[in-house]
Order: sequence, then C-alpha cells, then structure tokens
Amino acid sequence: MDRLFRALRPFIRRVTQRAGVVLGLAVLATALGGYGASQLSLDTNIANLVPEDYESVQALNTLQRTVGGERDMAVAITSPSFEANKQFAEALIPEALSLRRTGDTSETYLTRVEYKREVEFLKDNALYFASDQELRQVEGFLDDQIAEAKRARQDANPFYFELEEGEADTTETTEDGEALEGVYDRLVGTRYPVSDDSTTMVLRFYPSGSNTNIGYIEDLYADTRALVDRMDPASYHPEMQVVLAGRLYRQLAEVNTIWGDVAGSFGAGVGTVLLVVVLYFLYKAYRVRSGRGVDGRGLFWELVRAPVMGLVIGGPLFMSLAWTGGAAALLFGELNLMTSTLGLVLFGLGIDFGIHFYARYAEERADGHAVVDAVERTFVSTGQAIAVGAFTTAGALYVLVAADFKGFSEFGAIAGTGVLFALLAMTVVMPALLALLERTRLLNLRGGAGLEAREATHRRYAAARPVVVGGLVAVLGALVLAPRVDFQYDFGALEPEYTEYEQRDQYVDRVSTGGDGDRRNPAYVVADSAAEVPAIVEAVREKMRSDTTSPTILAVESLQERFPLHDTSQAAKLRRIAQIRKTATENRYLRDESTDALERLRRAAQPRAPIPLDQVPRSLRKQFTTKEGELGQFVMIYPSVGLSDGRKSIAFARDVGTITTDDGTTYHAGSTSLVAADMLMLLQREAPWMILGTFVIVALLMLLNFRSLRWAGLALVPLGVGLLWMLLAMEVFGLRVNFYNMVVFPAILGIGNDAGVHMVHRYREEGPGSLWTVLRSTGEHVTMGTLTTMVGFGGLLLSFHPGLNSMGTLAVLGLGTTLLAAVAFLPALWQWLEDRGDVPHDVGTEEE
Repeated sequence: MDRLFRALRPFIRRVTQRAGVVLGLAVLATALGGYGASQLSLDTNIANLVPEDYESVQALNTLQRTVGGERDMAVAITSPSFEANKQFAEALIPEALSLRRTGDTSETYLTRVEYKREVEFLKDNALYFASDQELRQVEGFLDDQIAEAKRARQDANPFYFELEEGEADTTETTEDGEALEGVYDRLVGTRYPVSDDSTTMVLRFYPSGSNTNIGYIEDLYADTRALVDRMDPASYHPEMQVVLAGRLYRQLAEVNTIWGDVAGSFGAGVGTVLLVVVLYFLYKAYRVRSGRGVDGRGLFWELVRAPVMGLVIGGPLFMSLAWTGGAAALLFGELNLMTSTLGLVLFGLGIDFGIHFYARYAEERADGHAVVDAVERTFVSTGQAIAVGAFTTAGALYVLVAADFKGFSEFGAIAGTGVLFALLAMTVVMPALLALLERTRLLNLRGGAGLEAREATHRRYAAARPVVVGGLVAVLGALVLAPRVDFQYDFGALEPEYTEYEQRDQYVDRVSTGGDGDRRNPAYVVADSAAEVPAIVEAVREKMRSDTTSPTILAVESLQERFPLHDTSQAAKLRRIAQIRKTATENRYLRDESTDALERLRRAAQPRAPIPLDQVPRSLRKQFTTKEGELGQFVMIYPSVGLSDGRKSIAFARDVGTITTDDGTTYHAGSTSLVAADMLMLLQREAPWMILGTFVIVALLMLLNFRSLRWAGLALVPLGVGLLWMLLAMEVFGLRVNFYNMVVFPAILGIGNDAGVHMVHRYREEGPGSLWTVLRSTGEHVTMGTLTTMVGFGGLLLSFHPGLNSMGTLAVLGLGTTLLAAVAFLPALWQWLEDRGDVPHDVGTEEE
C-alpha cells in the first residue's frame, strides 16, 4: 500500500494543479448520478428480500399471475341512508371493475368484488356448500345437543336410564356450538356487507396486479378516487362519504411514510453531522488564532468562514452520495427497507474520511508546507490510512454480496460501492477543492490558521493496567452472556402504526367479517388442472391428521369440496346431508327442540338433489375462479396460528410450503407470509456465515496492509473488543436482534475497523512514548469521525419505524463501544506493552 501511494504522488500533485478540471468532472458525474438516484423507488415488501428462484417466490408469482393479488382494496360508503349507499355501490362496481391502467389494455385493475350474497338461496342450501371439516363441526354440534338433552332428562328424572347403545360421552364439553355459528356466518352471512346500524357499506375489490408493485397501487387508488369523484357521491346523499382503504392502502401508506421518514432522518442527521464538524474545526482554528484569550474579531471571521468549511467537508461527500445513488439505480433500480437507510450511513462514514484528511492537511499547513506539498504529504500518510480503512470496509461489505438474502447482498453492494466513492471524493475531489479555495483566498490555512502545529507530548497513559484489566473482565462477561442475546421473532413488534391508514380503516372495521374472522392469510396451491386438486386436498388433510403435536393448519378448502362436480362426490355429500337432516328432525331428543340454531340447521339441510354449478351463487364461485375464468384450479390452506410470530410462520411454511401427493407429485404453496418465513430462515442461516466472512476479510486486509501479524492484531483489537462489549450491553439493556438490525453486524465489522487502522498507523509513525500525541491528534480525529458516523446512523433513532429505529440503536451502540475500545482500551494496552518493554521493533519506522 505504501508503494502504491508513493507511486501516486505525481497524480495527486497534478490533481492539485488542475483543480478546476477535476472539480468540473466531479460536478458532471454528480449530475449524472443524481439523475439516476432520483429514479430510485422504494420496495417495502420484506418478501422481496428472498431470491426469485426460491420455490416460495415462484409459487407466489404463479398465484399473482393466475389468481391475482391476495390483499384487497376496500371502499367504505357511509351515509345515514342504506338505500343511497346501495345505489352508489351498484353504480360503482361495474365502473370500478372496468378500470384500466393508462397505457395498459391487457387487463383491468380489479378481478372481483365481494358485495351482495344470495342469502335466501344459501339459507336453504348452506350444507351443500359446506366443506368436509364444516360438516364434521355440524355433526359434532348435533351430538352435543343430543348429549345435552340426555343430561336434561336425567336431571328431571333420577330413575331415567338409557337403554340404547352408543350413548354419547357426557363428560366432555366441546365448542361445536360456537363453531357452528362460525360455519353458518361463513356460508350464509348477510345479504349486504353493512354495519350493524346499516349506515356503512364496505366493498372489497381484489386486484389483478402484484401486491408489491407500488406504482400499480398508487395508480389504482388514484384512478379509483377520480372515478368516485366523477360519480359525485353527494348526488346520492348530501352526507355521503366514500373512503378508500384496505390492506393495499396500508402498503401504499407504508411507502409514502417511510420515504418521508427517511428524508426527515437524513435531513436531521446530515445537518447535525455538518454542524458538529464545522463547529469542531471552527473551534480548533479559533483556538490557534486567539491562544488562551478572547478574540471577538477572530471569532467573527471564523464564523464568516464556516460556510466554506461546510463546503470543504460536505461538498465532496454529497458528490459521492449522488454517485452511489446512480450506481444503485443501475444495479437494482429500487431500494429495500435496509438499503433505504444508506444515505445516512454513508454520509456519516464518508465524513469520517473527510475529517481525517482535512485535519492532517491543516496540520501540514500549520507546519509551514505549501498547498501542493501539504496535499501530497497528507495523501501519502493519512490518505493511506483512509484508503486502508476504506478498502477494508468496502471489502467487508462486498462479502455480503454473496448472500441470497437481499437485505445483505444489496446492502453490501451499495454500501461497499458508496465507501469507495467516498474514498475517491475525499482523497481526490477534496484536495482539488482545498487547492481551489486556498488559491482564491476563500480559505486560508497558511501558517497555523487552520490547526495548531503538531507538538510532541511525552506523557504516560494513566491507569493503563486497570483499564486493560477492566476491559478484559467485560470481554469475559460478554463471552458468557452473548449466547443469551435473543432474536425478535414477532413481526408485529417491528411494524409501525400508520395514522392515515388507521383513520381510513376505522370505517372498514364497522362492518363485521362474520365467520371469516379466524380464516386469514391463506396459502394457495395452484394446480395445472382442476383434476389434480382432490389429491392435493387429501395430502394436506393427511398432514393435518398426522401432526398432533404442533398443528399449524386450520382448514383446507377447494371448489371441488364445496361444490361437488362429479356424480360420486355429489351422491356422497347428499347422503351425509340426509343423515344430518334426519338427526336434526327425527331424533327423539331433538325433534321437539326449536332453538334458532337447530331451525337454521334444518333449513340449511334441505338439498336432496345435486345443484348445477351454474346455479351456485356467483359470490361463492368467484372466490374459486382464476383471472382467466378457470374454476377449481387451486386450493386454499388456512393457518391455525398467528403468522405475525416468525416461529409460527416458519412452522406453517414447513408444513404447507411443499405438498407431495400419494402419486409423488410435488406442489408448492404461495403466499406473502410463506415468502416472509423463507426470508427469516434464510437470514438466520446466512447471518453467522456473513458475519464470520466479513471478519475474516477485515483480518486478511489488515494483515496485507501492515505485513505484520502483531500490528494487524493490534489494529483489530478495538473492533473485536468493541463488538463483545456491544453484545454485553445488548444483554444488559435487553436489546434484541431482528431481521432489520442483523445487517448492522457486518456493517459495524466493516466500519468499526477504521479507528484501529488510524490509531496504529499514527502510533507506528510517531514511535514509543507518543501515546499522548497520538491521542491528541489522531485520537481526537478518530473520535470526531466515529461520532459523526454515529450521528449518521443516529438519524434512524428519529424513525417512527421500529425496525429502522432498531438499526440505528444497534449501530450507535456498536460504533460507540468500538470507539471506546480504540481511544481507551487500545492506548492502555500499548502503555502496558511499553512498560513491559514489549513494543514491536518497527515502531517509528513509518515515514510521514
């Protein structure tokens, strides 16, 4: 590395001499990169962090291509008049279903709507459309009713005893009564989806496009809003309101809010970082000019020069961010939840490079060197340390590119590239900018006007032994407690509340979901033909029967089961309904009973002949119809567990992700939840290897740079010790790892090594007894650089999003502990080595 930078001396001198040309090229590259960055979009769907060749992703794509989107657009119509709401809904539905995206003539936005149900027909024939599981619940309800009637007779007549065989077990109680209510509500429901007071009606439209295409969702809501406005709801009723909501709107609100959140955090973080850096160098310059006294005139001129200082530090860095944004647009075209934070991260990291370069340049100018010589000396010495840190950081981040988990791979690709761009900006563009500003006298660092000249200070680092011992005790504590740091599996705890969505959704919540409340987030298995569906259903049922220890499947549903299509299945279902009808009407314990539940059940058991498919209510047929109009080509599998818990989501994915029928045919289920479970499993599988790989790369690059195992080890001390202290603090303060902040670990490995690199380079340069000099110069710069990086990450602490906030918390903690290890533990260790006379022999051999 030293040879390389010495060979680049003519280049950096030419950069300084041709500063205008260099800056012109940098501005042009910034304009191009900025344009590319402006085209970036944000994908908030964590399911898209899984590679496209994964079976769950391919199954989800097949589902969206054949069936359509899983999530709905809800339209809430509210007014005091039910009739007005109904008239508006019936006018809106055909118009909405015919809406097409501008320029897209291939398909409409929406495939179907949940609206009116043929309630009277369903009341008479409900059991014909019941699934096998629902029929079992009906039979269980009748058994319970018979058992209850027997108990009532025994209580009334203590001499009564049952002579019939097969007496029902009266010692067990079941919930079949409540289950029957759910079955009835699910099969029959209400005629219209209205609130209890009939003032709100909710239509649920299902899209034909991808649930993850934000542009599509924005256009859908915008065009539907325009349609509603054209229809003039007030003309139906003066008080009518039409609110667009639904799960699709939540996704749209999430994107818009996160963009605003990231922009706000970036603005606050960048402003704070620049202010801190400018004030730091302003103070240093003022102290040189005024000595220990008070110089109002000097302070005034330093304040006047402050914007120039902001330009020197911030200008090249903003350029590197624009270049990075352009590269991200070329590589990926969009950002995910993790890469959306990189603006803050790279700003905080890049300004670290700028602080070191500018501070050393100011020192060289304070020593009396001319601009060109000062730039050259800074480039060869501090520039080399910056490059080592940057190459190590970039190399560590590029390790993540090998990961399948896109949260790692895309973060590593963009962040690694951004680090190299920041290196280029701070070691090439900044020297050109410094030369141009000094040439035009907008900046004057000659003769100590910037920072005080370096002064060797031979002072012993006090309390070295207690610091080393205390630090090692904390390391041992971390090794013991680190395995107890827990992983956050609860997806819900990492999801924010979106006020606008919640306000709209309260209108939707006025309308009950009926018996479907326990049937949410189904997984879909799409078959090649309807003939394959029964075998898939039976394979799922077999899984349900065999899994008695940790069941995750609530129900499986298909068209063929609800609407038997063949003579054999139709006859079997009719026989079963006939037996239910006979029990409900002729059984001696029930024939005189006239409860509402039994009366509804007797009416629902009327079918005595097959019902032709064309007579099945359209509202029921539609849920089993593909976008192409194919009936009965897929199976729906409902989970019995809450999928917001990552562990339960993984268990459900393992149960239904791959379905193998008796003949050996394999099918893959598709849903966003299954892809999210795959994402979580992928993250857990890859994270340890990515962290290990990152550390190995950092260590190898350190060894390559220092060409000494001992010096490389010393440079790694702040990183290793700091990370262990971080784990200890996590356990002490109850912080948990999650799929958002997991990416922080390799990032800290890549970023946190810089402090050790700079400290070791300067110590080798100054020689034994220079600890206080190293701390007063490089230590101070390392502190400022790390603090600005922490402030960059700290912008995420302002985020409303719990996941993004956790990234900021963990990063600030990790960078803080690595800084503490660099400026406290490492110097104490050096002092301890000096006291023992165990300093490596090549200390003081690095040339300035």
